[in-house]
Amino acid sequence: MWMGDYTPLNLLGLLIQSVFIQNILLSYFLGMCSYLACSNRVSTANGLGLAVTIVLTASGVLNWFVNQFITGKGALAWLSFIGLNTAELDLSFLNLIVFISVIAAFVQVLEIVIERFSPPLYHALGMYLPLITVNCAILGGVLFATTREYPLIANLVFSFGAGLGWWLAIALISAIREKLTYSHVPRGLQGMGITFIMTGLMSMAFMGLLGIDLATPKGQDLPTTQESDFRTGETPIART
Repeated sequence: MWMGDYTPLNLLGLLIQSVFIQNILLSYFLGMCSYLACSNRVSTANGLGLAVTIVLTASGVLNWFVNQFITGKGALAWLSFIGLNTAELDLSFLNLIVFISVIAAFVQVLEIVIERFSPPLYHALGMYLPLITVNCAILGGVLFATTREYPLIANLVFSFGAGLGWWLAIALISAIREKLTYSHVPRGLQGMGITFIMTGLMSMAFMGLLGIDLATPKGQDLPTTQESDFRTGETPIART
């Protein structure tokens, strides 16, 4: 439940895999809206990257408990101590709305904290801070962890690594965009045009690592079907 079959070496491999090999932005292209809108300056990008990492890590852990003890199949079996037979109850159809509610609540708390302790960062992020609530990278990371049935510690490591991967991607593109300010870019490629090109080049570099598996615990078979491709994040092309 807490560690499952994962060893410390597996957890290290999972962290490396979630940051570099299966980068949630450059491999799955999740969270592109805030990535493009808030990557003009490195300082703003770092602030948003830190916020996304904190929210994704905390949301992943909180929603693990929600799925484990409330919405998962048989998760309400613990209610048997008061005489309720809920062992077969499956509320997984509520996962999406419950996960979003947990994320929204945590983002509201984070927004209050940032406004209190870092007003410049709060004003720099502007409307994009509340939009972390609907950032698909946050929800995508939570759903990936739930679908892959990670134990708690592995879930924590994956969520933290996914947040770091998103932060790494936006930090890289913001540094490049600051340099491009002083470069001669053809008029037709200025702005989003050159940004999409640079994002594509970075994505190609990161996706070149797909197919490397560092996190599968010893004794577990590698996936062999398209359905398991979604669960592990691998692609049939990468595996062949």
